[in-house]
Amino acid sequence: MTKFKNAKTAEELAKVKDQNIDFSDIPELDDSFWENAEIVEPDNSVQITIRLKQSVVEYFKNQGSKGYQTRINKVLESYVRSQRDGE
Repeated sequence: MTKFKNAKTAEELAKVKDQNIDFSDIPELDDSFWENAEIVEPDNSVQITIRLKQSVVEYFKNQGSKGYQTRINKVLESYVRSQRDGE
């Protein structure tokens, strides 16, 4: 992270008027940006402890140890959505 000589606190930044903000180094968001934009849902995850069969954990870890919990969550979320669609 770059440190600035005249760093401002959050309170000082809140007092800066919009017309005094220099936006010249921020690119315009053209149509191509919006064509490739993706909706990102907020992460409303809850940390819990859950017991899973070792074979299940190994299966997901074998697909890449990084992100295996996220993949398990996506499978569970998909299941929940399919069940709700049937209601």
